[in-house]
Amino acid sequence: MKPFDLVMFDLDGTLVETAPEIMDAVNDALRQFGLPDVAQKMVDDWIGHGTQELLVKALAQVTQSSAEAVRSGTLLSQVVPVYNMAYKARCGTRSHLYPQVRETLLALQQQGVKLAVVTNKEGRYTQIVLDEHQLSDLFDVVISGDTFATKKPTPVGVAHCLARFGVRPERALFVGDSSIDVATARAAGVPVWMLPYGYNMGEPIEACAPDRIIQDISELLKQELLAQ
Repeated sequence: MKPFDLVMFDLDGTLVETAPEIMDAVNDALRQFGLPDVAQKMVDDWIGHGTQELLVKALAQVTQSSAEAVRSGTLLSQVVPVYNMAYKARCGTRSHLYPQVRETLLALQQQGVKLAVVTNKEGRYTQIVLDEHQLSDLFDVVISGDTFATKKPTPVGVAHCLARFGVRPERALFVGDSSIDVATARAAGVPVWMLPYGYNMGEPIEACAPDRIIQDISELLKQELLAQ
């Protein structure tokens, strides 16, 4: 019997290490406006709420403004299309799969488990990352930050996956790397396991109180853990 009928994954910081090329694209865009670079650690801590919010935080940092001022100003709307072009060019240049990702996804697929991505990354970027790392064919459904009117931590994406495959919440699992993912899974009534190596806004993953912390996703295949 399969341990789960459906496993849903976050993308950035869970399946793929994308932060270095996101930082590169942010700095490419900032330089176009004569603004200083931001550091990798800053970008790591800003990932999670989607591109718009990441750029808000970056611009607030380099202009020494509040996030509210950035959102209401004109610079953000000018920077966004420049970033879009930069990130499209950067996708796949400095990202890589985390350990055991492809092997685990293939094993779950062969067991008949339905697989989904539920990310706050915009769809155009989600598809590029999945394609660059040859993951697209492994997922039955992909939910991006702009698929529905709201994104994580609202549970609409998870609820859609449950309904699409006719899976009860207790027969599904969400795997992520941040408090956003835990809140999303909790709102949907789905068990949630966390990975410790991703992007959790600078906070320790233990503070999210997930059901389990695993060291890499191959632990999804360990029968002794699944039986607990």
